Amino acid sequence: MSTTRIEIDHRKPLTGADRHPEKAHRPDNPIQRKPSWIRVKAPTHPIYHETRKLMRDSKLVTVCEEAACPNIGECWSQRHATMMIMGEICTRACAFCNITTGLPNALDADEPRRVGEAVATLGLRHVVITSVDRDDLKDGGAEHFAQTIRAIRAAAPETTIEILTPDFLRKDGALEVVVRARPDVFNHNLETVPGLYPTIRPGARYYHSLRLLDRVKQLDPTIFTKSGIMVGLGEERLQVLQVMDDLRSADVDFLTIGQYLQPTVKHAAVDRFVTPDEFADYATAARGKGFLLVSSTPLTRSSYHADRDFAALREARAGRLATA
Repeated sequence: MSTTRIEIDHRKPLTGADRHPEKAHRPDNPIQRKPSWIRVKAPTHPIYHETRKLMRDSKLVTVCEEAACPNIGECWSQRHATMMIMGEICTRACAFCNITTGLPNALDADEPRRVGEAVATLGLRHVVITSVDRDDLKDGGAEHFAQTIRAIRAAAPETTIEILTPDFLRKDGALEVVVRARPDVFNHNLETVPGLYPTIRPGARYYHSLRLLDRVKQLDPTIFTKSGIMVGLGEERLQVLQVMDDLRSADVDFLTIGQYLQPTVKHAAVDRFVTPDEFADYATAARGKGFLLVSSTPLTRSSYHADRDFAALREARAGRLATA
């Protein structure tokens, strides 16, 4: 974990060395040319620029930009944005992630209100709220998540809320604080298969993340749970199928699987580009294991089409209850 404090100047883009000082010493991994099924068009829609301006005017951060999501043009053109709370500097240094690493600044106490107002202004039916890891905070930022959920409920009571949280590793009682605020969907990504954690997600623990998802269901069975992994990092098919079984053992409702894309030459290399047919095969296998919903495509990301998927989740649960 880095202890470098970084001051963000939004007037100019950060270089790779600025964003990832802990990766500067690593050898370069050349970025492979993307296959045709991965490429996306540059955003040009006027609503994209309206959404971008609202985020700037509200002084809000989005994971869409910070993580260099390939779907930003499509999502922002439909006024869908995943807001990232608690700043844009993460205390972790995952090998796949493009979020800036360093020592974060103090929490912004006014941020929950601004998020709520932005959700209301955008007229969102469904919103996704995520965050950086805040290992520097006693509760990992759990209370800030809860305040944000409450602020959205106050400003936009009809909007359903999905949160994508850190693992709250070694933060006793933090999960309970978030669950008591009652988000509609609790998402926490496993990211990859357990054998790759030491190199890809070294600050996290696979079985802790599984227990976190399982604990959400124990605390409140009405909350939908969701998790996702990336493929193309060197995992094997049987390892992916085992992750599916692990998630079902934790009663997770929704699984997302997408292609890992390398942000810079200092990040983990793409082992291979998984074909659309292989993604379809994963989706079939996951549905057979009992997930309520599965999204498995090269461009799938945690919050991609989240509003549409939430409606499908509710319909799938109702259908399963009706036939139980």
